[in-house]
Parts: sequence; structure tokens; C-alpha cells
Amino acid sequence: MEPSTASLTTFLDYLKLLVRQPSVVGYEEPFFRLIRRELEEMGIKISLYQGLLVAEGSKPTSNYLSAHVDRHGLICTGPNEFQYAAFVTQNRSELNGNSVSEQTLEKIADRFEGQQVHAYEPWSGTYLGQGTTRHSYISEKRKNLIIEINGLEHVTPGVPIAYSDRISIHEGRVSAQLDNVLMVAVVVYLFSQGYQGTAFFTAQEEAGRSWRYLADWFYRVEQATKKLIVLDTSPFGEDEKEASDSEIILRHKDATADFDEKMVAEIAAASEKLGIKTVYKDIFIEHHNEQRLVDGKKPLSLGRTELGRIIEGTDGLISGATIQIPTTGYHTSEETASLQSIAMAINLLKEVLKESFEQNK
Repeated sequence: MEPSTASLTTFLDYLKLLVRQPSVVGYEEPFFRLIRRELEEMGIKISLYQGLLVAEGSKPTSNYLSAHVDRHGLICTGPNEFQYAAFVTQNRSELNGNSVSEQTLEKIADRFEGQQVHAYEPWSGTYLGQGTTRHSYISEKRKNLIIEINGLEHVTPGVPIAYSDRISIHEGRVSAQLDNVLMVAVVVYLFSQGYQGTAFFTAQEEAGRSWRYLADWFYRVEQATKKLIVLDTSPFGEDEKEASDSEIILRHKDATADFDEKMVAEIAAASEKLGIKTVYKDIFIEHHNEQRLVDGKKPLSLGRTELGRIIEGTDGLISGATIQIPTTGYHTSEETASLQSIAMAINLLKEVLKESFEQNK
């Protein structure tokens, strides 16, 4: 089956290039320009909108892919003061501690400690200095994650702070801040292999805003589709072997909406044809919630995806399915995925999107 993990050299070259370019949520412009340069060199038509870069091949209406470009990071909000960028971008000024996002802060508060980070100019991406996070804590009064950094005392408010990231490959697994540069690299690779449909690269997904930029594009061009495929990573704990050992994660739905049954079934059939091991995330969570209910524990959320949000926000005018790669170490600079899963995702997309590929590729 092609590509094997040994033949992912070109893909990994794209991933190495992309992961080094900062793209903190709300400050994605330098990353957009890097994608634009790479795809325009392939002859792909590029259009840039607020919060959205659209790449169109010679068969733009044949299929639609979406991958968000933003990654978690920090934003300077005062003298030597840095906050969690996703919350600042959301303008979360009325927090009461009950939302899923706020509860997530409790889990990730210590994940920013001891990290190499660097500041960059929001528009150009120009390097503004490097530092090391020394302490992070949740402010009870301000209801946000506050991070202390050594080495960036000169940075002024409004400057984003990104992980100083590199990928590492060990025993068939790749690690970096993968969410969601991993799937961006997959899409760029697919274009290099002859994909001629449309791909959307969205901003501010981690702040819950990306779906709106995507919906606005469909309204702008007066189009609708049930064939949107949203690509992302899907986090699991180290102990969730059944899911983390699978190759591809699918969904029938998320906490927001049911996905398109026909598109989900088409992807499932292609997965079975290719012998890909899949797990449905919604079924996985519902199964675990049955046991949590017996144990008297609070049920886990099905999660909110870009696709679910756009289905709900457009009353089903835009719909489709998701394809996700399972990872561990979620929302850290050491999020990890298997090369086998990446290879299977590429195989699956080539099968599902085959009508959008040039015949000679």
C-alpha cells in the first residue's frame, strides 16, 4: 500500500518546514503566507480572506477539505505578563468556570512550564526574542492561564508567543506541536501529489471562530456542499490503547451536530477497502460514559469540532465528515502520532478524493 511509512520523506519535509513557522491562535498571518508560497509554486490558485486561505485546483467543486492552521500559544498582555492566547482571542471577559474550555485549562496549566518559546511580530513573523516558561498558574480573579517567562521582558502587549518547535521521529512516531499543523502538511502534500479540488485553511479554530470564516466563504460564492471533509488530530490518553493504537478516527457526530451519513459511510467503506483500522470517537466516548455513569463520574463531552459548528451554524447547508489522526500528549509540544496513521490518512484521502486527482500523479 502506498505510501508506506518509509516513503513519507516528502511529507515530512513539508511538516518540518511548517512546524517551524509560528501560528498562535489569532496571529496566523505569517503561516498563511508560508502556505501561500508553497502552493502557488505548484500552480494552485490562492485567495486570502479574513481568517481563511482558500486553495483551488483545476477541479475546485469536486471535493472540499478543511484544516485549521492555528496552534496554542501565549499573548503578551502587559509588562512581562503572558496569557493563554485562545482565551484572549475569544475576549472571554465573563468567565464563571463552568465551560469545557475553562475546565480544559485545569488540565493543561502545567503543560506550559519549562518550554522554550519565542516572540514574533504578528504580521511579518519576524523573530523578536526567545525565552523559557518558568511558571504557569490559573488566576482565580482573571479566569485565565497566566505564564511567567524568563527572557522576554522586553516584549510589548499584543505580541504573540509561540513554542520554539521542531519535530522528532522515534520508533515510527513523530512528535511536535501537531495540532493542527500535521493535517495542514497532509493537505499541502496532497496538492503536491496532484489534488485539484479545493482546500480551506482556517484561523482561530482553537477559539471556536473558524467555522464562521468558512461559512462566510460558502455564502460569498453562493455554494453549498455535503462533501466537506474536516481534517484534525484526535487526542487520547496514554492508557486508551484501543483508540490510540487505531490508525484513523472517524465520527458520526460531535456534541453540536450529526454529520452527513452518506459522507461518513463513504469514508468508512474506503477505510474498510484499504484495511485501515478505525475507531468512531463518538461511540468510544459514549461507551466510556456508560461505565462512568455506573461509577458515579461526570460524563465526558463528545467535543465540538469545526464541522459540527458549521453544520449547526448553517442549518445543515454545509455538512460532511471528519478524518482524524489519533494522538497522545494533546496540546503540548510533544503531541505524538504514528507514521503509520499518517500514511493511512494519506491513502484514505487519495481513495476518497480520487476524482479530484490528476490522472498522471
